[in-house]
Amino acid sequence: MTTKLPTLKNKIVVLTALLFSLISSSQNTPFNCDYSAYLFQYNDVYAIDLASGNSFLAVEDVTPGNINAAAYNPADGYIWGYVSTPAQTIVRIGKDFKTTSFNIPEFDTKNKYIGDVNPDGIYFLKGGGSTYYKVDLNPESDNYSKYLSTETLSQNISIHDWAFNAVDGNLYALEKGTNILYRIDPVTSAVQSLGEVPILAGLNYTYGAVYFDADGRFYVSANQTGTIYVIQSVQNLTSESTMDSNLFAFGPSSASNDGARCPTAPVAQEICDNGIDDDGDGLIDCEDPSCSGYTGCPVLQVSSTSSGNDGGLESNNRLSQQISKRNFNRAKSSYKFNQTSAKRLTKSKNYGRSTATKNGSFQLSDLMPLEAINEDSVIESSPTDLIGITNATEVYSVDYIRNNESVASILLLKTEDGVYEHTKYICDRLLGAQLISVSTIEINEQQFIKSLIRTLEGTVEFVLSLSAKSINNNQNFGIESHWNLDKYEDNVGFYNFQIWSNSLDDLLKLGEEVVSLLEVQKPIDSYNNSTPPTVFVRTGHYSNGRLNLQIVNTNRSEGVVFDGGVRSTETHDVEYVSTNIDLSGDYISNIEVDAGSLFDIGFRIGDGIQTPDDLFMSDGPWGYDDAATSTEVTEYTVATNTEDLNDEDFNIERNITLKANTSEYIAAYRALTPKFNPIDLSSYNSFKFEAKGTGTLIVRLVKESVDNWETQYKASVNLTNTMSSFILPFAEFESTNGEPLNANDVTSIVFTMLAENGETVSKEMTLEQLRFAKAGTLSVSTISEEDGLATMATPNPMTSKTSIQFTANQAEDVELLVYNQLGSLVNKIAFSTTPGVNEIELNRGDLSSGIYFCKIKSSVSLYKTTKLLLE
Repeated sequence: MTTKLPTLKNKIVVLTALLFSLISSSQNTPFNCDYSAYLFQYNDVYAIDLASGNSFLAVEDVTPGNINAAAYNPADGYIWGYVSTPAQTIVRIGKDFKTTSFNIPEFDTKNKYIGDVNPDGIYFLKGGGSTYYKVDLNPESDNYSKYLSTETLSQNISIHDWAFNAVDGNLYALEKGTNILYRIDPVTSAVQSLGEVPILAGLNYTYGAVYFDADGRFYVSANQTGTIYVIQSVQNLTSESTMDSNLFAFGPSSASNDGARCPTAPVAQEICDNGIDDDGDGLIDCEDPSCSGYTGCPVLQVSSTSSGNDGGLESNNRLSQQISKRNFNRAKSSYKFNQTSAKRLTKSKNYGRSTATKNGSFQLSDLMPLEAINEDSVIESSPTDLIGITNATEVYSVDYIRNNESVASILLLKTEDGVYEHTKYICDRLLGAQLISVSTIEINEQQFIKSLIRTLEGTVEFVLSLSAKSINNNQNFGIESHWNLDKYEDNVGFYNFQIWSNSLDDLLKLGEEVVSLLEVQKPIDSYNNSTPPTVFVRTGHYSNGRLNLQIVNTNRSEGVVFDGGVRSTETHDVEYVSTNIDLSGDYISNIEVDAGSLFDIGFRIGDGIQTPDDLFMSDGPWGYDDAATSTEVTEYTVATNTEDLNDEDFNIERNITLKANTSEYIAAYRALTPKFNPIDLSSYNSFKFEAKGTGTLIVRLVKESVDNWETQYKASVNLTNTMSSFILPFAEFESTNGEPLNANDVTSIVFTMLAENGETVSKEMTLEQLRFAKAGTLSVSTISEEDGLATMATPNPMTSKTSIQFTANQAEDVELLVYNQLGSLVNKIAFSTTPGVNEIELNRGDLSSGIYFCKIKSSVSLYKTTKLLLE
């Protein structure tokens, strides 16, 4: 059954965006200096937004043969290139990507892969060696489309593209291997070295596509990684100058490629400290890769990465509660992975050699790269608690350590029946992480999808996923890498690699070594890789029934289809939904979906043309702890909230009913996030809820920074069979460490009931409308609505002192707790009761005028809270 999601509302339609001018209805129309950069790969053409690095396929098979030496011609507004078939041929390409061919018989028959056109319309193109050619492409010239001359550079340089700088009229190129920037005089052919580009020091890439903007910034793209670098104001450089170079964006990898762009078109630049998205890519200030290391922004590739021990959570609703129980058990046992004591993995004499037995088996550790990224050490970090709750049959992971920090990780999971059902980019985007960019990386001349993610913790990680399966009667490996998990072959086993690093260059090295180690065990016979999505959700969040999405639309689609499955609670079935989202061709759209109450949602958005984007989001889950051997759960139900949620509160969505028989304990828990990430609740003052049940309910706030479970902060209330409202000010939560609660890192709430006498009893709890309330939101009506034994204050209002009177059913030690309207504890008096009427004298002291709340805290009885007015 297919139903419609509730109304889609466009909250914000456009921030800003660069213009992609690709639409034309007439043949032989020039480009006329649009803002796009064009990447030619074989005979396909991609449009690239240099500001973001995002790209899309503009046209396939633009010519019968491969095209290279692509160049924008300022004299006629067309793009020109050299084609491999027929030889000695150049082509003119219009805005509609129609081509016109011109034969140049003076050319030799070798491939020409370097080219650009100067402002006068003279085409400079070359292949290997120092020889280059000039062709007149000025339509006003009598020699239009004619060969002019053959020239020779003053020295042979190993370059793969060059471009004219419109500011000074010179050609510029970047040499492979040395990373030296060269200036070439187009009149004398003199080659001048300007020195090594600092940002590229130590790298060994091919720079097959280079571009200029109107201000003389030189943009170079590394073929293997797709990284776009910028060199500022090259016209002002001398061989003694200090060169200003930096990352700029992360674009697509490419091969047999060339770049073309109008050199007088501007490229929007991000100002890194003004709080504005200046370049229209949806990234503000330090979020933008181009700000790496500038004006107070951290250098992009220096942050620590997450450990493989934290990875591997599944990206669907099938096992969300099992994963939650795994995280709860980690918290309950105070489990923390200790990198310093973890086992080190070192290179053995068999590294890089086949270790497969006759049946083709080998150790997962044999597929882990060592000494590939100049790491100090490699430690084992395997999350073995994924076995049994996921579809992984074996798990092995390592962290790469440099300068005592984790700089990369590989998580390898073996499965026997289909691909492993998780990738890092599917889940976290709806929990606060951002997908900065998604493009390709080249390994063994194959393009794999790479993504750049800003994690929940604010660190930046480059991510690559691939899977290997046995084929040809177990003799070979076939490699698959897809964005969508349903693209993998069903019912076969895989070795599933998830690789992430704080450096794209290290990610490439690790990916290359993984493929090499797979090849050693079994020769790789085939690759089946998908292209990345061109329309994707950068980030989003769910709150109080609303799903907010920021959508990046690189190919300017008018709209996408939203298909998904929603569960309103942990115990409800999936409801399938479908609707259309109007993007109006905008590059950035901020969309709000009125999704109603939900526990989890998995959905796909796609334009029906390119690879769709898949996402999964789970709210922090409810679960129960029945680990005690005597505990038998007889009912577990999660229901949607019955009242509207207050946006000023931190709401704990969904209500729970739990019943069990036990002689020990039963507990329910609610994670605040799906991964038990800590939440800063220090701006709130109390925890409110409604409840009924049997006996004492212990409420525990679990802090990430508290290592010992027994010292977690807790308070208690007494439940009856009537639904009652409770308010627990933070001051009432106590720990055995004696320190007051600082609610700056709460991961979950645990509700526990004990079998007091060790005999089997029936325990039940119903918890509803849970929320953390901010200061000043304590309600007099709510706090006075608690069921329980009567209390009263005489006199009330009071001036200097009053007497709190109540009737106790038995002798016990209690406390009188006095709270102000902000929920802060302002007085606490210990008192020993006797059966019958009791009085506790309360002196005003230095309390100011106002309303206060007096509560008798008892371990066995529930007392109503009394409102007290001080004159």
